[in-house]
Amino acid sequence: MPLPWVRTLVASAASMLLLGTASVATAAPDRDGVRASVHTAGRVQDAGDVLRYSWPGVYFEGRVRGTGVGIVLDDPAADYDVQVDGTTVATLVTPGKTTHWVTGLRDGVHTVRLVKRNDTPWSTSAFGGFVAAPGGAVLSRPAARGRQIEFVGDSLTAGYGNLSDSRDCDGEQLRRTTNADVSYGALTARRLKADYQLNAYSGLGMVRNYGGGSPEVNYRTFYDRALLNVPGDVWQNPGTWRPQLVVVYLGTNDFSTPVGPGEPWTDESLAAAYRSAYGAFLEKLRTRYGPRTTLLAVGTGPFAGHVEQVVRERTAAGDRRVRHWPLDTTGLDHTGCHWHYSAHDHRLLADRLTAFITDLPIRW
Repeated sequence: MPLPWVRTLVASAASMLLLGTASVATAAPDRDGVRASVHTAGRVQDAGDVLRYSWPGVYFEGRVRGTGVGIVLDDPAADYDVQVDGTTVATLVTPGKTTHWVTGLRDGVHTVRLVKRNDTPWSTSAFGGFVAAPGGAVLSRPAARGRQIEFVGDSLTAGYGNLSDSRDCDGEQLRRTTNADVSYGALTARRLKADYQLNAYSGLGMVRNYGGGSPEVNYRTFYDRALLNVPGDVWQNPGTWRPQLVVVYLGTNDFSTPVGPGEPWTDESLAAAYRSAYGAFLEKLRTRYGPRTTLLAVGTGPFAGHVEQVVRERTAAGDRRVRHWPLDTTGLDHTGCHWHYSAHDHRLLADRLTAFITDLPIRW
């Protein structure tokens, strides 16, 4: 399945798709510190008046009283969905620096959720919080969920082009039809009533990227970062992110294209390097999150056997909380951009993954 190497995409001109909403000049939140009044499980860098981030699917949840809510953003590259009381009321396309207002709400208490739809690893996004319309107030943030799931992956996990009605997509169509919020990971987490991170980067593999591109980096180069375009950045876990489950789905880009002339691999050396790096990555996760966290390694297609071997070796070495999920592609139509999973496929995979996780002895 062709998975094109996506390293940088040209950001589109700022525009908005509005549903009964309005955009006005940037306003500042009327409180000290954004993090104090919003709930997020994503990898964010806390700068006090703004939260900065890069990964797809990062979401912010808040509560307001009144007839309107403003969403303070500074983002020239990404798209967002705005949800009020569980309903999507606007899609913001590369909003830039603005406060986007949702007005005309009934006077009362409302939940608001902002979610980053696509992956923009070349850019840093900034969220300045929620603000209430005149006469209203921002209330205490929603409580964190007791369950936490981290998803590690590539474009298939990011929801690459999953809303497209065509496999043949240009850059503009790809950006507008990628929605991490309806990816298999986000759907699975919501079905399990869990907070989640989607730490997904299109085009990257465990040791080799799509088509052998950019061999100086791979997924592991970026895993520790909050800001993907800042070399050496390291996400500072505030101490609240302790996932009971980490799902790793990396390998499609390593093996989906044949090793080309000039690459430092043979088929055999690539497979060996992949298994070695995979085992070390699982060990890193085990060290980071401790013995109670379940590690779920996803295998399918040409790398399924390698993943299964890594899991067997870790199990034999005494790791009792590592599992292998053989991803079943039966019934998938791959009608997203460039033969990626469609929204239908993501729902089907979420069904299967949710059922599989439900049967695991996870200590929620």
